[in-house]
Amino acid sequence: MKKRILALALAAVMAGSLTACSGSSGTDTKAAPAQTEAPASESKPEAKEESKAEDAAKTASSKGGAEGYELALVTDLGTIDDKSFNQGAWEGLKKYAEENSISYKYYQPQEGTTDSYLETIGLAIEGGAKLVVCPSFLFEEPIYMAQDKYPDVHFILLDGEPHDADYNYKTNDNVMPILFQEDQAGFLADYAAVKDGYTKLGFMGGMAVPAVIRFGYGFVQGAEFAAEEDSVTGLEIMYNYTGAFSATPEAQSMAASWYQNGTEVIFGCGGAVGNSVMAAAQEKNAKVIGVDVDQSAESETVITSAMKLLSNSVYDGVKDFYDGSFPGGKTSVFTVANNGVGLPMDTSKFEKFSQEQYDAIYKKLADGEITLVQFSADNNDPTKDLTDLTNTKVTFVE
Repeated sequence: MKKRILALALAAVMAGSLTACSGSSGTDTKAAPAQTEAPASESKPEAKEESKAEDAAKTASSKGGAEGYELALVTDLGTIDDKSFNQGAWEGLKKYAEENSISYKYYQPQEGTTDSYLETIGLAIEGGAKLVVCPSFLFEEPIYMAQDKYPDVHFILLDGEPHDADYNYKTNDNVMPILFQEDQAGFLADYAAVKDGYTKLGFMGGMAVPAVIRFGYGFVQGAEFAAEEDSVTGLEIMYNYTGAFSATPEAQSMAASWYQNGTEVIFGCGGAVGNSVMAAAQEKNAKVIGVDVDQSAESETVITSAMKLLSNSVYDGVKDFYDGSFPGGKTSVFTVANNGVGLPMDTSKFEKFSQEQYDAIYKKLADGEITLVQFSADNNDPTKDLTDLTNTKVTFVE
């Protein structure tokens, strides 16, 4: 199933739909703090020098050699401030680098192709990178090739595992693949929403790749669990995969129709699909659940976000690299048990759901008291896998 789903995903991505909310050409460079010697091109006493650096960045190039940048991030085609994977990963890398006076930089490919990603990884390494972070399953094939081509460089791959074009998987000791237990994040989000009083819910995913499916299945099970605890019946969940990760009039129209027909809150789970949901919510005075990172700043309609704590995972991976304990050669999975997923309770707009309730359900998940049903082979329809729902009706929209 993994091969089939990801093959479809990659085909759709190459057609022009990416997870990032927006895209533009160019890169950014960041030097270490003042107490650390940085490359001359990173000293910016004048606007003229800054302009030169920006011009160089736009060609995705940098100076190599001993004075290069030790830590690098290669983005997908989204911007570094995409409020999603690029930004979350960048914040973790940047935090560790600045705490430890290490130079760092990000690079942005010109095209969303394996060749372009691999070329940009090469530019980062020419620029002095000892560790390269790649935030997206789109890097699975490029990293598969890069791990052999650059055996002395280490890589962190978010949301994927290295494989070739025929889906033969291999992870060398210089690669740390990171996956997340998205179903736990989805579970927490809808558990909280139902506890807060919402009974008409919606899940609008992007492409039906494993990560999105897991978010959705967890979302449904979180609603059911909360309903059983509080003896709430008649929960309704509208459920759809848009087939892309882009903001479209069609996605906004569907979200608007759901809101019009009584849906109170929709989980916008698929990159810029969330922007379409937010736009519809603003029109209808409704609510949204964000995804991947805390999206509360994106719209007043966002009541919480089902987060992968991307910055934590990257920070930990970079720290392990410098501590000499880099967990390469195997996949690291971030869950509630290692603070890898969760809700941003400080910025959530709940009226009833409390921090105490959140801590209690989080602990149950972490302790293994709650077991979540996973999707079955060749299926992404929760009505076929989640057959024991008694309080929740799911309407799967093809």
